[in-house]
Amino acid sequence: MAATFNCFVTGTDTEIGKTMISTALLHALVQQGVRAAAIKSVAAGATPIQTSEGQVWHNDDADALAQAANVVLPRELATPYLLNEACAPHVSAELQGVAIDIAHIKSCYAQVREMADAVVVEGVGGFRVPLSDHADTADLAQELALPVIMVVGLRLGCLNHALLTADAIAARGLKLVGWVANTVDAAMPFAEDNVEALRARLSAPLLGCVPRLSAPLPAAAASYLDFSCLPNWPQA
Repeated sequence: MAATFNCFVTGTDTEIGKTMISTALLHALVQQGVRAAAIKSVAAGATPIQTSEGQVWHNDDADALAQAANVVLPRELATPYLLNEACAPHVSAELQGVAIDIAHIKSCYAQVREMADAVVVEGVGGFRVPLSDHADTADLAQELALPVIMVVGLRLGCLNHALLTADAIAARGLKLVGWVANTVDAAMPFAEDNVEALRARLSAPLLGCVPRLSAPLPAAAASYLDFSCLPNWPQA
């Protein structure tokens, strides 16, 4: 049976909490008794770890998603593209001699969808990050055709970034079903005013505001969020 809850998590920039919010989503799904899986479509930045089976490359974001999910996936499905250099994906891929193919990511997603009740797909960087000379993450989101959850990093400039991202999502014919305000700059002045400005301008519901956490653990982030308004969200 194919998964019934699926979403694509994007953000207003890189390093604004996509992985933390994605793990919070997974935590909430698991708490509902749902078989939840996660895909980090492209992970740029990996560290070699020596194991009994030899050297294995790991990415922190991909590992965090795997730990929060309760459906164990083969690495090649969970992270279709694991790139060594922590830089723009198309640059990292070129350095590694890899061509990022959206059709391959879509195929991985289709397989995972048959293995779980819910699938959370996390993008890379912001919504328009290049993946190759001819494609970006917006193309990926469009091909997957999933409901989109947007993570807004609360810091100076977030209003413009959030509204432009929402416009870009709509321009691809995708549905923004919810957004999260995640505190990136704890000292940001008038943060609440910025959240209210976005509430007035975004048609999608605010799922919650996450403060700056001392440890960005899934359960801690999930405690500030309400996902019940999302389409096909499983009810206890």
